Amino acid sequence: MTDSMLGLSLPDALVQSERVTVVLGQNPGMFTGPGTNTYIVGTGSRPLMLDTGQGVDAYAPVFAAAVRDTRPTEGLQAIVMTHDHPDHIGGVEQIQSLLGTQPVLKMTHPRRPDDPRATGVLVDGDVVETDGATLRAIWTPGHASDHLCFYLEEERALFTGDVVLGAGTTVIPDDGDLADYLASLRRLLALDAQVIYPAHGPAIRDPKRKIEEYIAHRELREQQILACLREAVADVPAIVARIYVDIPEALHFAAGMSVTAHLRKLEREEIAGCDGDAWFLR
Repeated sequence: MTDSMLGLSLPDALVQSERVTVVLGQNPGMFTGPGTNTYIVGTGSRPLMLDTGQGVDAYAPVFAAAVRDTRPTEGLQAIVMTHDHPDHIGGVEQIQSLLGTQPVLKMTHPRRPDDPRATGVLVDGDVVETDGATLRAIWTPGHASDHLCFYLEEERALFTGDVVLGAGTTVIPDDGDLADYLASLRRLLALDAQVIYPAHGPAIRDPKRKIEEYIAHRELREQQILACLREAVADVPAIVARIYVDIPEALHFAAGMSVTAHLRKLEREEIAGCDGDAWFLR
């Protein structure tokens, strides 16, 4: 995959459909691209909000303008979270200062179970509703162990958080698991989605093709890593330098996390092993 979020720009706010407005989180960066997408979902005066961005000062007036321009809003029915990474959940207090206290619903993170911002727990299959919108939670671990995607039943739209991005690919960090991630992608592939609304980048109008590309990309990376091990290219930085020739060196740290995730998967499958920092085929 050669598409990238580097240099990508998006509007501050965009009405995607009668039920969905996206508001850009105003937190551009190497790993967030133009910024984190936040979503206002519903047709009534108390919509749902999906993710809150990072909480940067520049977001508040952009969000307020988007709410004012899209629908009369008395407040939020609830805030629903894809996962607890800072650029998604960091804006909870900011939103509540603008619109008052609302329920904050998310899956419990096994390593961080006592997040004071969360007032309700979501699990796989739970439904959150407001006027004109029914969101069904889909547990999709891999990028994060508490990651939920949400299926908007009225529009067959899929909010994918960080599992599928509008450009580029998803990093598998230390909190992630590549085998879980691939299983999550295959679960999303089985859904009858017509559009994907990702947490970063533009909307995806051909979900099946995009998800298949993601799976194929991970399978290719695994074959490239196996080829490196066969040639005794043994440590993570050397593997990254060999196979990530199409990305800037500044992103090699993130690439290293994904390579490590591949290697750990191969280790669990008893295909590879490690001795200190050196990896080898069994």
